[in-house]
Amino acid sequence: MIDKDYGDYFEETPSVVIKRRRIDVRSGALVRHRDGVFRIAEVLDFNTVTATSMQTGRTSVLLVSDLENVDQDPGSPSDIDINAIVEDDWRVAQTRFAAIEPLLTTKSPTRAAVQARAQELGVGIATLYRWISRYRSLDAVSGLVPLKRGWQYGKGRISKSVQLLIEDVINNYYLTPERPTAEKVVREVLRICEEQNVQAPSATAVRQRIDRIPEVERLRRRGQRERAKNKFLPTPGTTPGGDYPLAIYQIDHTPIDVIVVDDEHRKPVGRPWLTIAIDEYSRMVAGYYISFDAPSVVSVGMCLAHALIPKDMWLLKHGVDAEWPIWGRPKKVRWDNGPDFRSDSVRDVCNLYAIDAEFRPVKVPRYGGHIERLQGTLLRELHDLPGTTFSSVQERQEYDSEGRAIFTKSELEKQLLKIICNEYHRRNHRSLDMPPLRRFELGIFGHGGQLGTGMPPRPTDYLSIYIDFLPIIWRTVQNDGVDIDKRYYADVLRPWIGVIDPETGKGLKHPFRRDPRDISAIWFFDPELKEYFKIPLADPNFPSCSIWELKRAKQELKDAGFDPSDSTAVLRSITERRQLTKDSAAKTKQARKAAQRQADHQRVADEGPAPVQAPKVRASADRDIAPRPTAASRITALLPAASLLTDVVRGSDIA
Repeated sequence: MIDKDYGDYFEETPSVVIKRRRIDVRSGALVRHRDGVFRIAEVLDFNTVTATSMQTGRTSVLLVSDLENVDQDPGSPSDIDINAIVEDDWRVAQTRFAAIEPLLTTKSPTRAAVQARAQELGVGIATLYRWISRYRSLDAVSGLVPLKRGWQYGKGRISKSVQLLIEDVINNYYLTPERPTAEKVVREVLRICEEQNVQAPSATAVRQRIDRIPEVERLRRRGQRERAKNKFLPTPGTTPGGDYPLAIYQIDHTPIDVIVVDDEHRKPVGRPWLTIAIDEYSRMVAGYYISFDAPSVVSVGMCLAHALIPKDMWLLKHGVDAEWPIWGRPKKVRWDNGPDFRSDSVRDVCNLYAIDAEFRPVKVPRYGGHIERLQGTLLRELHDLPGTTFSSVQERQEYDSEGRAIFTKSELEKQLLKIICNEYHRRNHRSLDMPPLRRFELGIFGHGGQLGTGMPPRPTDYLSIYIDFLPIIWRTVQNDGVDIDKRYYADVLRPWIGVIDPETGKGLKHPFRRDPRDISAIWFFDPELKEYFKIPLADPNFPSCSIWELKRAKQELKDAGFDPSDSTAVLRSITERRQLTKDSAAKTKQARKAAQRQADHQRVADEGPAPVQAPKVRASADRDIAPRPTAASRITALLPAASLLTDVVRGSDIA
């Protein structure tokens, strides 16, 4: 047990309990409605179901958006941060997922199939049914984490040095034309660990990392290039594996071929970037993200987060009257080999949501043909708008793109939404011989005697998804808080000041999540309370700004010969530069673009992740915590509040 000196009380710090629960929208599922608990009788379409009240027995037509999940396992620790799951528990969860994965291909596996699988694995039938139920309640592997364990201090995942050792053995020994077996790789890792006198990882941990290698990369690097090409390289018009809705998403970035103007002076500021996801089966657009910032981990995360959530409130926010009924976790995502797609944050969140990330073969552009054709289609539609740059200088000729520009970024986004929902989704697709929306509906609900996949589970808490997809930064907690470019502090950090990691003998590092567009606060996951706390900047006078603004201000101070760590000087530099930018915004395009980026980042800070519904956050001041409490007393004090459901949220403000 960690000895903590809490003082008398914590100051008020808003907290959010992560809820990755999904509403199971299919026949026979129990759901909660404001009129009570219902059992779904029939799914009529993406928006409505018929359901029978468990209290009165009467059947009613209900809106899907009004339904909530019925918590069947309130004690589950599965709604915690992936970094708080110890290695042994994570390994158990993945083993359980492998056990039930063959049974997840159908909505309701037969008892005979479950019994056969149970006999094959040597586990009970009831156990398999329980695992299936827990997995589907979250649609995430974390739902299978052992209930009796959770966080155990000092038993974190294997150290970074051992991880690097395993990666080195995999890259230089396993991924070679000699093709050694996984067992030999395990022995080689154990040999090197013994030689270097470090604690060796388990054989399962090594095999886990081998299993994460995409098959195409495994075949190619182990001397089987032709086999990899024959198995994975698609021919024009085809892509392997995308044979049902949400089977595979493709994601990519592209600059939009339209010059936009700033919000204040209506002067040209340049072309924004578009990150977009497409469902390979139906060609439906699954999600997107628009920003003036170059493609990054944030672009990928926000696009994926947008793809996972329902879009009804998003369309309402932008004033678009349309239907966009795609949400849920894809089985696999395909993207290129850029560093933004290969980041640790993206990899970890894909593992958390059981999304298989697959990288396109290098120098084979047609492997991402669907997403590139979609980008071409959307950009051609935008070529009709004032301010278009067309697709080339030759095509643009004497057209004055900047002189004709009239749309702000938000106005252009509304145009894009109308094109996606009311035109592209409803227009006949040459490769499908039907509109993408119709193809998606047939894949979900079935047709001609063929069963559909059924509606995917519907997320209940958009803020949880937003937090999950934010980049992670690891830091220790010091007496004056946490240093991530700037200093952050709240009393909720106090118990973790100066705590030593027994494995390394150094300060215990914690995962913090931050939205680079708004660094006025970071998210801290308390590994004992299993909650996220929003930690503000220690300096209350420092303005809300993006990491881009902060780094630029520090560099300008350094170039001028001043100390870039001087908080007052940085604050003054940002304030002065904003005023200069505002004064010169009507004069130069570069200044206007900088001002517009500041405005976009400020909008994220002002509105939050998304304007759907304000979350009911709890404050640490409500806990009545006495000095030096035990972990058990902290959790006991929270039990009354923990029984209250936290209302959802605000979706992710991807604008």
